[in-house]
Amino acid sequence: MNAAASHFSVLPNLNCQRKFSLSCSDIQNLNRVACYSDCNKSTSQASLFLCPGSTNRRIGSTNLVCRAFSSVDTSTYNGVVLESPSHTVEEKVGVLLLNLGGPETLDDVQPFLFNLFADPDIIRLPRLFRFLQRPLAKLISTLRAPKSKEGYASIGGGSPLRKITDDQALAIKMALEAKGVSSNVYVGMRYWYPFTEEAVQQIKRDGITRLVVLPLYPQFSISTTGSSISVLEQTFREDDYLSRVPVSIINSWYQRKGYLKSMADLIEKELQSFSEPMEAMIFFSAHGVPVSYVENAGDPYRDQMEECIFLIMQELKARGINNEHTLAYQSRVGPVQWLKPYTDEVLVELGQKGVKSLLAVPVSFVSEHIETLEEIDMEYRELALESGIKNWARVPALGLTPSFITDLADAVIEALPSATAIYAPANTSEDMDNDPVKFFVKMFFGSVLAFILFFSPKMISAFRNHVI
Repeated sequence: MNAAASHFSVLPNLNCQRKFSLSCSDIQNLNRVACYSDCNKSTSQASLFLCPGSTNRRIGSTNLVCRAFSSVDTSTYNGVVLESPSHTVEEKVGVLLLNLGGPETLDDVQPFLFNLFADPDIIRLPRLFRFLQRPLAKLISTLRAPKSKEGYASIGGGSPLRKITDDQALAIKMALEAKGVSSNVYVGMRYWYPFTEEAVQQIKRDGITRLVVLPLYPQFSISTTGSSISVLEQTFREDDYLSRVPVSIINSWYQRKGYLKSMADLIEKELQSFSEPMEAMIFFSAHGVPVSYVENAGDPYRDQMEECIFLIMQELKARGINNEHTLAYQSRVGPVQWLKPYTDEVLVELGQKGVKSLLAVPVSFVSEHIETLEEIDMEYRELALESGIKNWARVPALGLTPSFITDLADAVIEALPSATAIYAPANTSEDMDNDPVKFFVKMFFGSVLAFILFFSPKMISAFRNHVI
């Protein structure tokens, strides 16, 4: 997948890419004028043209606030005639950082897990069984909560992800300002506060007129970036104002030179903690996804992860670092097959093969959280030492690394010109689901099959071994 920015949906009229219709969000207060990107609904040919600085990014100026002018004397909005002189509309740039979220207290663990497993992009049930999504999420979250609470208790009683992401948002805002771009930076979490929906409502209240969406996942997966974008897209399409805001989404950015350099810098520095740096194996541990996501749903995650590792090693080799390396996947859940090889199994194998020094690299995470602080630093470290590995170290997550933050700011600037409003096609599949007869048939047979599935000896055994 191309690391370049992409957008939601291209409007049918491609000639309208730089043409915006002038609408008024508050008819009675002509000082509050909203600028929408809308090629389908002309307002009596009233149009706004962005100043050249918006497309050229005007890095040398103080900010990216552009003045767009309307030379129209009369326009219409919902049948109301607006007679007014030329208006000056200030473009307001927004950046939305998307992340997973995490429980901040032990009491948050169970509801956080429920939100996680209630996501149809995490547990992908066939359409016939989708009415079971929430009951199944309730069951799994209740069973897993005690063990998960132990993990969060071991790292201080909650996830640090929100604070770290807030700090990253502030750092990106400052980096953009240093490059002449004035912006509001928002944080939207998928499964805990502040939820993506909350961030979107704040974006609307602030009157953002151009938005860049930056998921804090280097590689794209339908279970991370894909899930967050689905929620975002639905929220925007259902809102008259938001559906016209030009949006650009950076789907993945693992190929960016700034990211690769930042990762290589951290690895190079941490290798120096070993008495024999060139003897240490570089052990990339990535968060796993079910194999079915890749093979059946077309998830590009595995391909992007393997390419990412290749590019990082290329950067290291250019610096004369030729250590052996390997990639494995962690954090599997449930009775299905996940991407292999598994981190825990590879650690045992490496110990058996006589590897003595290992540098763990959490390659799919840019912030410290439960998977790095507890799973890698505690569980995997202990397993590695028990397996015969004598020297263990771990590369920290990128966090607020200056070169990393600067590169994300550059990615935002590069994405701004490609922003396009959302176009919502008709959804015929949902209309079909409104048929009461079909719905009853699905519910009846789905319930029977679900009863057989959940109470079969194989499923009960799977829950004992993999879920509890």
